[in-house]
Order: sequence, then structure tokens, then C-alpha cells
Amino acid sequence: MFVIINSTHTRINRSHLVDLYEKVSWESPEKKFAAKVVNLLYSESDSPLQYKINRLGGRSKQEKWILQSEVFNELLKVVTAHKRWIESHLDMKADRCYALVRDYLKGVKDVMGEIWGQNERYMFTRDVSLKALIRVLDDLIVDRKLISAWEEQRSHQPFAELVKPWATLVKDFRADGFYERFPAKGQLERVRKIHQRLLDAIVG
Repeated sequence: MFVIINSTHTRINRSHLVDLYEKVSWESPEKKFAAKVVNLLYSESDSPLQYKINRLGGRSKQEKWILQSEVFNELLKVVTAHKRWIESHLDMKADRCYALVRDYLKGVKDVMGEIWGQNERYMFTRDVSLKALIRVLDDLIVDRKLISAWEEQRSHQPFAELVKPWATLVKDFRADGFYERFPAKGQLERVRKIHQRLLDAIVG
């Protein structure tokens, strides 16, 4: 298959590449690691994103919220930026990193349950906001007090406590008027604006 693709320059879908990262030997450890975490977020029964990630060949008929490649790209940034911390605190184990991401998302869901998954009327669990949520996690990993509480409790509660102020932002994520509240030239800029709005609400 590789020879055929290579000789004909066939473009491979990004999601197929993410699936391959776990299996090929030449990819970076960070990419393999991030791909494993994405796979767990998709498949584990306790994941807030179970079957909500759009994977090519996925069997679930449930509504999809975000592309696998988009989740992978955001998590890869986290893994790359905090590799030393992940090595020292999580032993560079995908299941332990998954637990961190899972508990963070559970904490967010606990606070934003009113609009979590309500994608017809709200934009909070659409791709643009989910990417911003992962970027907030990237910021929070350096919060020693928060992470210490999570390591001690191993639950979503420390994250839920921290993001409680987001409950006041529910109206900002209504689908009606969303693009006016977060004006941008494209999705990249809009993700940055959502990220900043969420971050400002919890750190001032």
C-alpha cells in the first residue's frame, strides 16, 4: 500500500495518518503518544468524548463533534510543550495522560452540563470550542496547586472547582449570534478568542 501511495502521490486523509502514528516506527514518540490518548478519548466508556470524535471507519452512528485530526493536533501541542512534566508525573503513559484529560473534561462538563452536547442551540461542544478547551488545559498544567489536588484526589472535582466561573458564560455560547460575539477572520482566530475568553474567566 505504501509503495502505491508513494508512487502515485495519493493524498492520505489526516485521520488515517493519526491512526497510523501508533503503529509506525519512524514517527516521533510525541505523535505516537498523542495518537494513543486520542484513541482512548474516543473509545473509553468514561470519556466525555466517547464516540464524539469523527474517526474514519468509526462504527458509531452518534453525532460527531470534532475531527480526530483536530483533537490530535491540540493534544500534540500539549504533549510537546509539557513532555518533561508528563515524563515525571505521568511516566509518559498514555492511560495516565488520558485520565488527566478525561477528568478535566469531566470537570468542565460538570459545570457546563446545561449546554454540554446541546449542539443545535449552543456552540460549546463544537470543534471550535473544544479546541479552545484543550488549549486551556495546556495552560492549567503549570498550575501546581491544581495539579497537586488532582494527583491527590484523582477525580474531576479540582477542575470543576476551578472552572466554576464558566457557568456565567453560557449565554456567550448560544449558537444564535455566536459569530458576532466571537468575530474572527477564520477559525484559527476564533479559537484563540474563545480560549482567551475562557482563560480570562478563571484567571482574571
